[in-house]
Amino acid sequence: MKKYLDQLPKEIQDLLHLISKIARELKMPAYLVGGFVRDLFLGVSNFDLDIAIEGEGIVFAENLSKKLGGKLTPHRRFKTATLVVSHKLKIDIATARREIYPQAASLPEVTPGCLKDDLFRRDFTINAMAISISGEDYGRLIDLFGGRNDLRQKKIRILHDLSFIDDPTRILRAIRFQERFAFKMEPQTLKFLKAACRNKMLESVEPQRLRDELVLVLKENDPLRQIARIRGLAGFSFIHPCLFVTTKQLRLIKEIRQQVKWYNQKYYHRRQLDSWIVYLTGLIDSLKIAQVKLFCKKFAFHSGVEKRILTSKKINSGIIKKLSNNGIKPSEAFRILEPLSYETLIMLKAKYRDPIVQKNLKDFFNIYNGMCPHIRGDDLRKLGFVPGPHYKKIFTRVLNARLNGKIKTKEEEITFIVKLTKKGSSI
Repeated sequence: MKKYLDQLPKEIQDLLHLISKIARELKMPAYLVGGFVRDLFLGVSNFDLDIAIEGEGIVFAENLSKKLGGKLTPHRRFKTATLVVSHKLKIDIATARREIYPQAASLPEVTPGCLKDDLFRRDFTINAMAISISGEDYGRLIDLFGGRNDLRQKKIRILHDLSFIDDPTRILRAIRFQERFAFKMEPQTLKFLKAACRNKMLESVEPQRLRDELVLVLKENDPLRQIARIRGLAGFSFIHPCLFVTTKQLRLIKEIRQQVKWYNQKYYHRRQLDSWIVYLTGLIDSLKIAQVKLFCKKFAFHSGVEKRILTSKKINSGIIKKLSNNGIKPSEAFRILEPLSYETLIMLKAKYRDPIVQKNLKDFFNIYNGMCPHIRGDDLRKLGFVPGPHYKKIFTRVLNARLNGKIKTKEEEITFIVKLTKKGSSI
């Protein structure tokens, strides 16, 4: 395994050797675990490190933080800590532990354990491998449950029969990994997953945990595959009892995929699109607005996310009728579209395929988004206007004239204002 570690970027290699040094000083064996080990074998770049410590994980994290700096967040209930070193590097450090689930779908009770305990509590064999990064043991693979072989055979396999009962969110995780890597579920795993779905185990999970897993599904590169698979195996009643994802909705989500790709290719220089919000909005599109509000409240989405979801839902036929009018002025289209988030605009572009609506949306992105007058308050003062609320009206009139192609330059804007004043306009 050492050859795999030696192929990592120098920054990561140096970090692992520092962790090894601290492990030796504290006499606390340290291991790379989880997704990092899996992705190392798959040749997938993954620089979010998961470290298991046979000892006090939070103490280890505090010592590492003193050497590296960064922001350390301890989670004492679970004996873990997260150290964010930079926007590219995050380290999760955990005390090797055993977990006991007092009842189905509950949060586990955690007690310190050995590495074997820690690996056995994990979701799938492919995520239950470890690599020692301590002393002379550095680079040794620990594979107690056949994860390496399952990786070779492209299989998703749970570690014990009650896995989906203890933690039903593993249903979503199994589907997410299966579709991401184009793996297959091992027959017994699929059998237990289907049984958990029939018993509606996902509906027993605390909503915020479901939300986090659902967001991870929707953040996949191509979540359409995961959504279709969840639809076939579990359905979406765990989101809302009235939510049935139809073929029509799958077509909408497919169109969202196209529009997200269009935005990312054409406007990569603008702010990053929260595409998962667009996919979520498409997923719950069949729900009524009151149901969407209850959904957002139940799953405790942040206010900014909730606002974008509800704004998309509130776009009514009257607004679409205006946007589909061939005679609509650019200034009117701008007035409708400018307050909307990019996520809402992409949702509209996916949902409403009327060619005039499409043109107005494309023109907004290509031409009008971010457009503002050349003139500023100082220019208006030089023209003799006393500062006040009417400045906003003047800027709006000038902007509308620019949008409609009547004026282009700053000089033309000033001339436009002077003419309005001479005509006794109410600006």
